[in-house]
Amino acid sequence: MADSFDAIIIGTGQAGPFLAVRLAGAGMKVAIIERKLFGGTCVNTGCIPTKTLVASAHAAHLARRAADFGVDAGPVTVDMKRVKARKDAISAKSRIGVESMLRSTANVTVYQGSARFESAREVSVGAARLTAARIFINVGGRAVIPDLPGLADVSYFTNSSMMAVDFLPRHLVIVGGSYIGLEFGQMYRRFGSEVTIVEMGPRLIHREDEDVSAAILQILEAEGVQVHLEAKCVSLSKHDLGVGLGVTCPRTLPEIVGSHVLLAVGRRPNTDDLGLENAGVAVDEHGNISVDDALATNVPGIWALGDCNGHGGFTHTSYNDYEIAAANLLDHDPRRLSDRITAYGLYIDPPLGRAGMTENEVRKSGKRALVGTRAMTRVGRAVEKGETQGFMKILVDADTSKILGASILGTGGDEAIHCILDTMYAKAPYTVIQRAVHIHPTVSELIPTMLGDLKPLV
Repeated sequence: MADSFDAIIIGTGQAGPFLAVRLAGAGMKVAIIERKLFGGTCVNTGCIPTKTLVASAHAAHLARRAADFGVDAGPVTVDMKRVKARKDAISAKSRIGVESMLRSTANVTVYQGSARFESAREVSVGAARLTAARIFINVGGRAVIPDLPGLADVSYFTNSSMMAVDFLPRHLVIVGGSYIGLEFGQMYRRFGSEVTIVEMGPRLIHREDEDVSAAILQILEAEGVQVHLEAKCVSLSKHDLGVGLGVTCPRTLPEIVGSHVLLAVGRRPNTDDLGLENAGVAVDEHGNISVDDALATNVPGIWALGDCNGHGGFTHTSYNDYEIAAANLLDHDPRRLSDRITAYGLYIDPPLGRAGMTENEVRKSGKRALVGTRAMTRVGRAVEKGETQGFMKILVDADTSKILGASILGTGGDEAIHCILDTMYAKAPYTVIQRAVHIHPTVSELIPTMLGDLKPLV
C-alpha cells in the first residue's frame, strides 16, 4: 500500500525545506525525501563550507600583510586540521538545523533514501511507496567529471571531495578556470600550496567581460597562482611526485607535475537516476528538467526547483524558486522566473558582484548604452583598507535611463552591488542612485559619482 500525501518534495536543498514548511503550514500533508545530507550543496559542499574556508584563507593572507598596516605578526602558519574543523562545525550547524526544522514541523514526514518515480503520481523510497497530486523536484547538481585521457589512472578531487581535505597539498593543479576553480585556487595558494590553474578557454571565467577576466587573472598571478590558458588537449598520468598533467594543443606545454588534482570544469543536474522517464518528465540535452515560467514541468502536478532546472544554479535562485512556487500555489500571486534579474558573486578576494547584463551582452543586444567605470584605487574605503585591486562598471540604457547591468570587482563588491540590483528591480532610472546620499566612507558612495560621469558605449 502506498502512503498518500498532498505533496511530495524530493531533495532538501535551499528550495525544498522552506516549501515543505510553507505547504505544511497551509494544512497540507507533506513528504520530503533526502538521500544523503540535509541542506544540499550550499550547506554541505558549496556556499557555507567554501566561504568558511575563504575566510580562513583571508585571515592568513591578511596576517602575512600585517606589516603593511604597521603590525608585527611574526611568521604565519596554517593548521589545516583546525581550518577543516572550523569549516565542518559551521557546516554541521546548518545541516542539523535544516533536519531538525523538518522533523519538528507538523504535517511533514521525512524519508531518507533515494527517490525514484514509478509514475507521474507515485515515488518510491526503498520499500516505501508515496503518492501525491503535487510533486516538487529539488535534487540539485554535482561536479562534471570530464572524459580526459588518463583520468581513470589517477586520483582526483571534486569540489565535494575537497571538503574532506585536512592537509596542505604541496602543489594543487586545478583543471578549470571558472568560479569554483578560482575560489579554490586562491584559497589554497593563501594556505601555502603551490597552485596551477589550467583553463581550456582563451580567458578565465568566459561568461564575464574581458576586462573583468583580465583583472582577475592579474589578481591571482600577483599572489603567485600559475595560470595556463587555451589548454585544450589535457591528459593525466601517474608521476613519482603525484600526478602529471600534459597539454598538447594548441601548443605543447612542459608537463605540469602536481601532488593533487582538482577537477572544476562545471556542474550537472542530479536527474539521471530519478526515473523521470516513468513520469514522462522532459529534460534538455544537459539533463536539466524543462520548466515553464512558473517552474512547472511538462507533466501537470510536477515542478522542478533549484539547480536541476537549469535556471540559476545558485542558492539565492533556488530560494527564489521556492518563493515563486509558494506564491503561485498559496498566495494567488503570479510570480515568474522571468521577473528575476541575473545576479551572483565570485568569492575570490576581492570579490566580484554582478547584476544584470554584461557589457558583451549589451553590445549584442543592439541597445544604445552609456557606461561608467571607476578604479578601486579611486575609492577611499578601498585605499584605507589597503585593498585597491579591481574596478566598478555600470551600464545604462541611453533611451530609458534604466540600469542594464553592473560589475563590481573589489572590496565589498558583493555587498555594494545590491543598491544597483534593487534599483533595477524597482525599474527606476539611474538618476535615483545618482542623486542619493550614501554613507562615507564606503564603496557604495562612489556609485553615484560613477553615474555622474557616464559616457556613450562605443
